Amino acid sequence: MTRIGIFSDTHGFFDESLIDHFSSCQEIWHIGDFGPIEAWEEFVLLFHKQDIKPIFRGVFGNIDGYPIRSLFPEHLCFSCEGVSVVMQHIGGYPGRYAPGIKNLISKNNSRLFLSGHSHILKIQFDESLHCLHINPGAAGHHGWHTQRTAVRLTIDGSDMRDCEVIELGRRGRLNH
Repeated sequence: MTRIGIFSDTHGFFDESLIDHFSSCQEIWHIGDFGPIEAWEEFVLLFHKQDIKPIFRGVFGNIDGYPIRSLFPEHLCFSCEGVSVVMQHIGGYPGRYAPGIKNLISKNNSRLFLSGHSHILKIQFDESLHCLHINPGAAGHHGWHTQRTAVRLTIDGSDMRDCEVIELGRRGRLNH
């Protein structure tokens, strides 16, 4: 059983409350638009200081520069437990996938597709591909969204369950 914390579009702001929200997660996935690499490094360090050492995975987004792009690919295909996963920052959603995404999902027989970019929280099952799509919304303050969000998910063998939306507070206001 693997608990996963999923977030996107931080644009350099890493909400420290995510440490509590993701402390029970064995993996943390960032779906692009990290912002400056220094902010990401500081975020990872906060986990390690609390002796929480999850596996971090991610893909770069359209605002990310070379330092992030040198660490993370444009898209990532991997398996978590018994679930094939595809993630890409600009990927669209069922019925409106970005070019090449539907083929990538099919080619990898993926059951879980993750994207970001839109800043719109969306969890939707694609019947035609038998694939769950998750866009965790935006966890940062930059953008037009009003509520900052993230997602937690459990993968147990080939079973995906306990999908939870985490509300981090309104955009533009720090919650301390």
